[in-house]
Amino acid sequence: MPLILMRTAATLLIALLAALACLQLRTPLPWMIGPLMGTAALSMSGLPTYSHTALRNMGQWVIGAALGLYFTPQVVALVLNLWWAIALNIVWALALGLAFGAWLDRVHRGPGRFHIAHLTRATSYFASPIGAASEMTLIAEKYGAQTELVASAHSLRVLLVTLIIPFGFQFAGLQGLDTTLPGPRIVNAPGLAALGLLTATGCWVMVVLKRTNPWFLGALAASLLLTASGHTWSAIPTWLTNAAQLVIGISLGVRFTRSFVHLAPRWLASVALGTVVMMALCAALAWLLARVTHLHWAAVVLGTSPGGIAEMAITAKVLQLGVPLVTALHVMRLAAVLMVVEPMYRWLFKQKA
Repeated sequence: MPLILMRTAATLLIALLAALACLQLRTPLPWMIGPLMGTAALSMSGLPTYSHTALRNMGQWVIGAALGLYFTPQVVALVLNLWWAIALNIVWALALGLAFGAWLDRVHRGPGRFHIAHLTRATSYFASPIGAASEMTLIAEKYGAQTELVASAHSLRVLLVTLIIPFGFQFAGLQGLDTTLPGPRIVNAPGLAALGLLTATGCWVMVVLKRTNPWFLGALAASLLLTASGHTWSAIPTWLTNAAQLVIGISLGVRFTRSFVHLAPRWLASVALGTVVMMALCAALAWLLARVTHLHWAAVVLGTSPGGIAEMAITAKVLQLGVPLVTALHVMRLAAVLMVVEPMYRWLFKQKA
C-alpha cells in the first residue's frame, strides 16, 4: 500500500507540473492535456506511473456534477427539440463503427503484409464502436477476442481525438462562443455541500445498479434533474473542476505503457488512420446538422466526434462550446452503443457461425 501511495503522489506531482507548463504555453485544456501527455510519455518510457481509481472516480463525479448545472429548463427544452439530431447521431455512430470494424478486419485478418496472426472477427468488431471503451473490452473478452488489441484501439482513438480537436479549435480561434453560459455563477458553501451530497447519492445509485460510468453519469443525472427543476444551489469552484480534469488526464495517460508502443504497430497505425478519417466524416455530418439547426458548427463537431464522453464534455466546458448539446449527444450515443453493439454482434456473426 505505501508503494502505491508513493507512485500515486509522484504521478500527481508530475501531472501538476505538466499542467502548469501547459498553462504557460497557453495550450488548450491545460489541466487535462498536460497531465495526459506528461503521464503518457513517462508511462511509455517505462516509469511506474499510477492512476488511483478513487481519484479518477472523484474526478468523474465532479465533472458530471458541473455539467449538469448547465441544464436549465430553457436549455432542456432546446435539447428536446433536437431529438431528431440526437437520433441521427446515434445511427451515424453505429454505422461508422461497423464500417471501421469491417475495414480493420479486411486489412489485418486477410492475407498480405498487414496480416496479424490469430486476429478474430470479434477483435476487429469490438475495437471499432465509438464510445464505451472499457465496456467494449470486457464484452470482447467474453467472445474470445484479443482484448489487448481492443483496449489499445479505444485508448488510441480517445487520445487522438482529445488532442487533435482542442488544438485544432484553438488554432482556428473556435472558443468562447457561448457568451451567456447557463447555470449558477456563485459558489455557496452550504449549497455546494448539498449538491455534493445529492450527486454522491446519484453515483451510489448508479454503482448499485451496475451502470456504465456510474460516477460520471450518476452525478450528471442528479445535477441535471436539480437544475432542470429550476433550482441552483451553487456553482462548483474552478479549482475543483481543474483538479478533476487533472486526475482524468492521468487516467488516460497511464494506459500508454511501454508494451503499448510495441503492440502490433500496424494495428495501431490502422487505428490512427481510421480515427482521423472518422473525425473528418463526423465533421462533415456536423456541418450538415449545423446548417439545418443553425447551431454553431464547432459545438456540433464536439457532439458528433468519435471521442470519449467525459473528454469531449470537458472540452466543451473549457472552450465554452455548447456544453448541454455536446453532453446530450454523447450520453445518448453511449447508451445506444451499450444496448445495441453486443446484440448486433450476435445477430451478424454468431448466426453465420
